[in-house]
Amino acid sequence: MSKLIHLLATLIIFSISFNLHAGASDEVKTSSDDFETTIFEDEIYDPLEGINRAVFGFNNVADKVILEPAAKGYRKLPNPVQSGIGNFIKNLKLPLVAVNQLLQGQGKNAAESTGRFLLNSTIGVFGLIDVADDFGLEQKEEDFGQTLATWGIGDGFYVVLPLFGPSNVRDTTGMIMTMMTDPVNAYATNQGEAWLIPLRTAANAVDQRSKIIDEVNALRDNSVDYYAAVRSSYYQNRKAAIMNTDDDILTPLPLISIEFE
Repeated sequence: MSKLIHLLATLIIFSISFNLHAGASDEVKTSSDDFETTIFEDEIYDPLEGINRAVFGFNNVADKVILEPAAKGYRKLPNPVQSGIGNFIKNLKLPLVAVNQLLQGQGKNAAESTGRFLLNSTIGVFGLIDVADDFGLEQKEEDFGQTLATWGIGDGFYVVLPLFGPSNVRDTTGMIMTMMTDPVNAYATNQGEAWLIPLRTAANAVDQRSKIIDEVNALRDNSVDYYAAVRSSYYQNRKAAIMNTDDDILTPLPLISIEFE
């Protein structure tokens, strides 16, 4: 019974934390141009738009009721506490980041990510302090969705997952691959500490959401069609991530689109 409870808890937390996809920048810049929805729209295949809009509406309400209030409370914590939590979470991502960099032929980046993980896990006190930056080892983000894209796999159709937020067939496949291969979560499970998985994921969700509260509200309030704005932002963000560009693009939301852990 306890295993079933843990599994259900994990699924619930996953449901409120996946998809701020594709590595939002900690400082997201916005302007009136951010709310244009025509960019890439002709390229977006959305055959399930009616269903997607219904799911999107539910997700939007859930974000307002659950994650945004939690994120606002989190922002009231002292800055060193927030930084420590954020650094710890990012450090746990690095093993899979390095794997995806290798799969994409980025040997140098994979070595740097491995170096970051080792330095921050030891000198940086389990990743709470980001000492790797002082050694010139920058944080980079790569996931299985990006890897599949570099292998020539197309987007597939756009889909809004219940609670998981905006996605497409390829990125949803990448999410499942992450669930199946994450070594940190596998280790926790093997050690009988599966409860750490939903805790880690919830912390990541709140940490990432706290960084874009104002940007999300601006997108909600200023978009003529909020659904289309999020859809466009999602594809712009993913394109930038796949091409490894440094464009400042408003990260798509809702519901709780936090990088899957």
